[in-house]
Amino acid sequence: MSIEIVSPDDVRFERLSHGQNARFPATVADRASRIALCDSSEDVAEALERFVHAGIRPTIRSGGNCYEDFTDNNPGGAIIDISFIAGTDPLPNGLKYRLGAGTPLGRAYPDLYKRDLVTIPGGTCAPVCAGGHISGGGFGLLSRLHGITPDWVSAVDIVTVDHAGKAQILRADKKNHPDLLRACRGSGGGNYGIVTNFHFEELPKAPVEVLRGGISFSWDSMTQERFTRLLYLFSNYWETRGQDKDTWGLFSIFNLSHSSSGHLSMSVNFTNPDGTVKDTRVLDEFLAVFDECKPIAEISKHPAMALHHAEPDHPGETVCLAKHNVSKIAWIDSHGGGGRSGGPPSTERHKYKSTFMKRAFSADEAACFYKHLTREIPGVDLSSNTVLCDSFGAAVNQQVKYEETSSPQRNSIMKLQFIASWRDPKQDAGQFQWIRDFYTDLYPAIGDRARYAGTPFWGDRYEGCYINYPDADMVQHDFWHQLYYGTGELYPFLQNVKRTYDPNNIFHHAMSIRA
Repeated sequence: MSIEIVSPDDVRFERLSHGQNARFPATVADRASRIALCDSSEDVAEALERFVHAGIRPTIRSGGNCYEDFTDNNPGGAIIDISFIAGTDPLPNGLKYRLGAGTPLGRAYPDLYKRDLVTIPGGTCAPVCAGGHISGGGFGLLSRLHGITPDWVSAVDIVTVDHAGKAQILRADKKNHPDLLRACRGSGGGNYGIVTNFHFEELPKAPVEVLRGGISFSWDSMTQERFTRLLYLFSNYWETRGQDKDTWGLFSIFNLSHSSSGHLSMSVNFTNPDGTVKDTRVLDEFLAVFDECKPIAEISKHPAMALHHAEPDHPGETVCLAKHNVSKIAWIDSHGGGGRSGGPPSTERHKYKSTFMKRAFSADEAACFYKHLTREIPGVDLSSNTVLCDSFGAAVNQQVKYEETSSPQRNSIMKLQFIASWRDPKQDAGQFQWIRDFYTDLYPAIGDRARYAGTPFWGDRYEGCYINYPDADMVQHDFWHQLYYGTGELYPFLQNVKRTYDPNNIFHHAMSIRA
């Protein structure tokens, strides 16, 4: 099809004017005036040029999972929807592998597996699409083993707008527009143009098999002392033993859910660097770290495609691993084959924050977590709120990759995602209060860091924030861009790319690169 414009009188408009965060658009008046459905770079260029010349602000959507209002709040503007630009088949003039920007991760994994037994070290949420995910530094369960997905990007197709308002389709690679390529490898979407395709010269081989499981800890018997010990055991592992290369295939997420949820949980995924699980000593050792806390643990073994989405009750062969139950499935089975975005609009409202950590949790940090994870706010349901502590580092922390990409956090051992989720708009104030109070308390004004109070500013313990978890609260600080892009040469470099390829600042939002 060619460009299709969906206007407010179209039955599809109500659904297509919303993404996956029910907070946006904030009101009917904040909606875009139209949505352009495009299924090629040429369509995108035509729609973009048309809107620019009409004075209509364009915003871009691939999967609709942006954490802030950068797409859906666009009063009188136009959303350029690129979810039809999907698939993994290489283009005639492209490299060996391709991901269309509108490809959901749940489709990318099985397609790449079937195409050539390869994968990307991307995320676990099937509906999230490649466009925003990769542009902002996409990582996932294989990132400790293979780095983040931008580390593997060799070229992008991107539609930009020149001084005269002319849209042009560029192939940015290491020879042509190399600065633009680097900027598109991690600095976030909606900055320089509209990326339509990612190209890869090579990709990591998918594992042959993986072990996957979880550990659960009840809040009923959780004391502050025990909670502090758990956080220390988890984080100290990644600061010490988790640095060793034989552990790089081990990935874990500690779900520090609010006490009203009833329990804390930890997911574990493991494959050896050779892609097998023939030797389980690394996993056995990690699980044994928590024996003193008497967890309830269940581990499943799967032939490889299951790393991201295996169901806990997946049928399969049961074997014995240490003291844990183990079952076996294949890598491809877990990903399903997710389709395009466009299902029922989400009714969930969300607010997020993030932190990169370079050190294990301190006792003061653990006390702050305990305080806010057990806190109650009258009339506010906090049972869906959590902090996800993702293991990080290992292959990600190869410094040479910083020089090739715009993802500067290359010395961290964990990545934290603070999440508040609720449905009733009447709870907005209470939910914002919970997550903002939590974050502010966690980073107090101390000594020479007083200027950076309320933020995980770069230093001995932190490496700022993750641009794919944007938090518009941070813009209140005049150093906000350093939180996301570091204190070195990267942000000035990105500003220069912005001036070169988006001279009229067509692509802008609350946290876009400031030229």
